[in-house]
Amino acid sequence: MTKVTTGATMSLDGYIADATHGGFEHLFQWYGNGDVETKTANPDMSFRTSAASAEHLRRLTERTGALVVGRRLFDMTNGWGGRHPMDVPVVVVTHHVPDGWDREGESFVFVTDGIGAAIDRAKAIAGDKEVGVNGGTIATQVLEAGLLDEVHVDLVPVLLGDGIPFFAGLKIAPVQLEGPTGVVQGTGVTHLAYRVRKQG
Repeated sequence: MTKVTTGATMSLDGYIADATHGGFEHLFQWYGNGDVETKTANPDMSFRTSAASAEHLRRLTERTGALVVGRRLFDMTNGWGGRHPMDVPVVVVTHHVPDGWDREGESFVFVTDGIGAAIDRAKAIAGDKEVGVNGGTIATQVLEAGLLDEVHVDLVPVLLGDGIPFFAGLKIAPVQLEGPTGVVQGTGVTHLAYRVRKQG
């Protein structure tokens, strides 16, 4: 059965961005504070992390078969220039297909009939690999729909003071998680994984 996971880099006080949807210069320092290079599908983008974080990223890439993102993230990144840096297909949840894009292509599939349909489509694409869910709003919807299996947090030692929580406006709180089931200590970041405890 295909596992559905979500993950984000998060401040110690629980935010994945500051109140202006920024703060990434603090949150993402760990992507450039080491000696081990990790290349991406984008030739202009690579990371230089600690060896432990590089291995964590390698394993994440190997086990991910497809991603599900919201339209806001897709637009903010300009569709990652046509191919996501992880080099996997991306299912975009949207109300309508953006101009200039095919509904279904090699890099992007646009789903207009809800989060459940998007997860189903991503599972079909991923096969035996995992489906990753990116963006706090979409992750919240997937969790509320009972479709999320794991939550991964890259916890960084910074306090933003205010901002956007990972699961903002969660309507089914509290949600019990199990773990951490995995802990990897990098430089300036701790990689954590938790299983979502299924209800009922």
